Amino acid sequence: MSARAGSPALRTVRFGKTAEAPVLGLGTWRMGEDARRRRAEIDALKLGIDLGMTLVDTAEMYGSGTAETIVAEALEGRRDRVFLVSKVLPQNASKTGTVRACERSLARLKTDRLDLYLLHWPGAHPVEDTLDAFTRLRDQGKILHYGLSNFDTDEMESAAAFPGGDGIVADQVLYNLGRRGIERSLLPWCRAHGVFVMAYSPLEQGRLGTKKALASVAARHEVSAACVAIAWTIREKGVIAIPKATSPEHVRENARASALVLSEEDLAALDAAFPAPSRDVPLAVL
Repeated sequence: MSARAGSPALRTVRFGKTAEAPVLGLGTWRMGEDARRRRAEIDALKLGIDLGMTLVDTAEMYGSGTAETIVAEALEGRRDRVFLVSKVLPQNASKTGTVRACERSLARLKTDRLDLYLLHWPGAHPVEDTLDAFTRLRDQGKILHYGLSNFDTDEMESAAAFPGGDGIVADQVLYNLGRRGIERSLLPWCRAHGVFVMAYSPLEQGRLGTKKALASVAARHEVSAACVAIAWTIREKGVIAIPKATSPEHVRENARASALVLSEEDLAALDAAFPAPSRDVPLAVL
């Protein structure tokens, strides 16, 4: 995907032969759970897209489908500007169930295709069955690309070995300053195999705290701590962050992260305050 007309151009992550997606997108977890917030959630998504965060991530699980209907309203008249991502629940991820789930998501999203479709996490259905369904959906034009979510290195290796495994382009996982376990093996594996990482909860749902180092870096750049945390997450190639925000102020501040370049001094201070684990740890999930 190239930069969409009408939106500021963010730097992109390239994958496959010619595809690309912006390094900063919009998350929708917990959207659609309170009808009183629907208008604010739609407006936040519209603003984010206008600011160049043209990747929108959702899932059939979020709000039991209502998040997808919110995305549909936000994307009205903007669909061709957006890289749209959704996810199938593991219990629906059989050969036939995946296809039906995708078709339900397409109907709720009021679109004829997804740019990326993910298996939300490993489940009881064999991943090779899900991959079979993904390839059929791709051949039908209902999805353009597919990937996985919450898969650790050994699970990625196993999935990649099945028919259709060479078409996996993404792994969406929890990654932020406080959750750096993927740096030991999963992130290097993904880079080596041309798989990009989508970092969900790059702000740890606001729980990264007020460590002096984070506040100092933010003050030096005259931005918020959240902006610094997001910029850190997308500091290297091959990583996309999908923070969620529902207030205009937070959306605007998140968008600033795409242009924030952290210095070696900044990175050293953040490494000292938020050290990477010195041993292998289980894949973190929320």
